Order: sequence, then C-alpha cells, then structure tokens
Amino acid sequence: RLHGRSEESDQQESLHKLLTSGGLSEDFRTPYPPLRANVIEAINELLIELEGTTDNIAMQALEHIHSNEVIMTIGYSRTVEAFLKEAARKRKFQVIVAECAPFCQGHEMAVRLSKENIETTVMSDAAIFAVMSRVNKVIIGTKTILANGALIAVSGTHTLALAAKHHSTPLIVCAPMFKLSPQFPNEEDSFHKFVSPQEVLPFTEGEILAKINVHCPVFDYVPPELITLFISNIGGNAPSYIYRLMSELYHPDDYEL
Repeated sequence: RLHGRSEESDQQESLHKLLTSGGLSEDFRTPYPPLRANVIEAINELLIELEGTTDNIAMQALEHIHSNEVIMTIGYSRTVEAFLKEAARKRKFQVIVAECAPFCQGHEMAVRLSKENIETTVMSDAAIFAVMSRVNKVIIGTKTILANGALIAVSGTHTLALAAKHHSTPLIVCAPMFKLSPQFPNEEDSFHKFVSPQEVLPFTEGEILAKINVHCPVFDYVPPELITLFISNIGGNAPSYIYRLMSELYHPDDYEL
C-alpha cells in the first residue's frame, strides 16, 4: 500500500512540475564539451533501435496468428511481410492480398509470400467486402499513426477497415514506434497526396477526360474506431492507449511542428 502511495505521489509531483514549469532559463552560450559525445551516443542508440524494430514486431506474430486462419492484407508492407513470414515458420495459414490499385503493390507482396510457401491469393480491391466474411484477421501496415490513433495508410485501407468493422473482423496494425506522429487530423485534406490518374484513366481517353475530373489519392484516412490493435516494437496496444505512448515518445514542445 505504501508503495502504491509512493507511486501516486511521484505521478502527482511530475504533473505538478509539468504544469508549473516556466520557460527555458538556461544560458546556452556556456560551452558544454561532453555535448558532442552525448549527441552521437543518442543517435547511435536510435539507429540500433530503428534497425531492430521490424524484427521486434515480427517476434510477436505467433501470439496473433494461429493455424488454419485466413489473413487479409492490402498492398505491400515490409513490416507485415516480416510478421507473416515469422508466423509461417510454425503455423500454416492462408493470406489474401488486396492488390491496392492502381499501384498494385499487392502483387509484390503476394510474390514475396509465395516464395516462403505461404498459400497466397491476390484479389481486386472491389472484392474486399465479398471476401471479408471468411477472413479471421486483417493485418496491415501504415505510413503514419496520428495522435488520436487514426492512420494515414495506402489508398484502399479505409474500405478494408470498413468491411472488417461490418463483419466484426479484428484489424491489426503493425507499425514501429517511430511512425507515431503528434499531429491531429484537424484538416484531413492536408494529408492527401494525389498523383497522375494515368493508371486509372489513360490520357488516350481524351473525349472522356474533357468531361470529368479524375482524382487519384495515394493515402486514406482511417479513424481509430475501425482499428482493433496496434502492434509496435514494444508490444501491443489499443488505439485508446496511443496518447500515452505519444507522451513517452515526444516532449510537449514537439507537439507544435
């Protein structure tokens, strides 16, 4: 009981210091010889951590993938690839890959998985909802995890997440900690990136192009309520716990980018 009170008092003290701390008062003109060595040491530690993030995530695969399951993913993710390959060393399962048109990166994912003797099927994005009823889990990667637990992921991920939610299929996101961002989705349009729609509607279709506007977004915004679990290099967490991870990874001054 005393130990619990001690921890509670420490937390209250740290919160008090955070709230009452003033601005920076240090004199940065004073020379500090060990600074260079300390910075280099910190950078080296960060590099070691970055190099091992994918392996640390893959090591958790057997806790989430079981024998004879059907797993769905979309596009290509190096982290998801390592995650599935690690599970395939001891488990037999099937993977369905949505091709992620118009870039069709899912084809590359399917080729890489099939080389490891993983039963893999490629399908069009339009078939996601129809196939979801026989899927046990959806495992995806992401470009960024926002401060509210939402995702900025490849185009088509939002469709996949909505289908998974409708069929009550767990959606697991594999992403290292460095993909956490302190930004909030206040202006979703600012996260969009568009590329040439040549793959969707070729420029040779001149008569049609003169009558319509064609947009080809690269990323989707996926709200946190569609996500079941985040798996990072430090373990698994629910979307509601992202705020805590954010406070451990970023200083409050870093929130203003």
